[in-house]
Amino acid sequence: MVKTVKKGSITIFLALILSLILSLVSASIESVRMSAARTQILNSMDIGLYSLFGQYDRTLLEDYDLFALYAGGEEEPDMASVYENFQSYMKPVLKQNSQKLELLQGGFNGYRMLTDGNGEVFFGQAVRYMRETLGSQGVQILLGKLQDQEEKTEAAERKGEQAENEDTMNSYDSEISDAAQKSEEAEKNQENQKDSGDFGDGGSSEDFTGGVNKDVENPIPVIRRVRKMGLIDLVVPTERGISDAVTDKRTLTSGRTLQTGMLMDSGIQTDNSYTSGILFGQYLLKKLGNYRKPAASGLNYQVEYILGGKNSDRENLKSVAAKLLLIRQGVNMAHLLADGGKRIQLETLSLAIASSFLVPPAAAVIEAALLVCWAFAERVLDVRELFAGGHVPLVKNASDWQLSLSNLSHILDHLDTSRKDSKGGMSYEDYLRVLLIAKGKQEKVIRGMDMIECSIREKRKRPGFRMDHCIVALEASADVKANNKKTFTVTRQYAYE
Repeated sequence: MVKTVKKGSITIFLALILSLILSLVSASIESVRMSAARTQILNSMDIGLYSLFGQYDRTLLEDYDLFALYAGGEEEPDMASVYENFQSYMKPVLKQNSQKLELLQGGFNGYRMLTDGNGEVFFGQAVRYMRETLGSQGVQILLGKLQDQEEKTEAAERKGEQAENEDTMNSYDSEISDAAQKSEEAEKNQENQKDSGDFGDGGSSEDFTGGVNKDVENPIPVIRRVRKMGLIDLVVPTERGISDAVTDKRTLTSGRTLQTGMLMDSGIQTDNSYTSGILFGQYLLKKLGNYRKPAASGLNYQVEYILGGKNSDRENLKSVAAKLLLIRQGVNMAHLLADGGKRIQLETLSLAIASSFLVPPAAAVIEAALLVCWAFAERVLDVRELFAGGHVPLVKNASDWQLSLSNLSHILDHLDTSRKDSKGGMSYEDYLRVLLIAKGKQEKVIRGMDMIECSIREKRKRPGFRMDHCIVALEASADVKANNKKTFTVTRQYAYE
């Protein structure tokens, strides 16, 4: 009987152990199922986001090497359609395997637009593209080249502004006016002496010229008239002409209140480094049109728009031409002051002009006016050569000089015959690159987006395209019920890097 009791106790014990083991196994199986369900839900969200962002805007990538998902919409981005698209990629994954997964609800917790951070997102993508394109060595070469050009250009521009602000020509006008008055008085005195028969101390009537000596050609009045002409027409070669394209800035990025992202602006880093600024300028030159390489759509002179900010190609080109003329004025005046041979020519001609007015003391004022006029005429040829596709050195020597002093009065006849291409000099694009450095970052960024927007609307027949509807990052969440038991709330992020 004792043996029977012992056998019974073992059986009951094993039965209890077995039930615990079965419970543990069942719990483990359910845990594995739930873990697998959660993994499947996460996979569905990852695949959904990857697939969604794989629908990046092709035009932005092909034309501008920018990654962004276009949300559509008119006044506001159509985020509802974006989420529906996201769900369409997510749901098939949820239906795989033997899991019963039901999507209850979901949405976007946050998103970031290409224009967020005052265009910092766009700026960052452009800089990264140029850095990867040029490589570290290319970046260093570009920096070394531009630093020297920037310093010399700034110095030349300051000299040009100083020359424009000085009253050299007004001083000349005053001296010549006084000379003309004195000459007129001398002529009257001469006539009076003839009538009275009083010839003073025996001086001959030939001592009085009665005004300007016609044998001396004074180029200053000619240059004064040329300065009053439309300079844009002087510097642009006739055969190329000027685009008449216009745009309405009010409809572009810079002219409207932009849509912004939601709750994801903390990751935007502001980059104000000198190197990044240089690389962004290089990006604009590479991707946008200019006078020498006009854009196929939108405004033709897009880089000029970034520098000028006007509604038309003509006005923007005019603005750039004025800047180039100012720089070249400073460069040319510096050369004239340093060139001994040309200084002698200026002095000789100024003395001859002063003598013709019988006011030798005015020679210094006349020489200063001649110097300004000669530098002006030379700069017209310089900028005209740049617009024609030639090269002009930032610092000139005697061999680079184009217009002789004797041809100064005939500048209009020498616009194309006297100018020459200096192969070792800077091209029009080189000067644009330097001008972009001096332009404020914010203006470059916002106007750059203006031109991209303008081009895509016209080129791709997408009149409603907006840069502030372009998504670069998303955070999505979803509530999914697994096997009618547990609801998982999962969150995933994706961003173009």
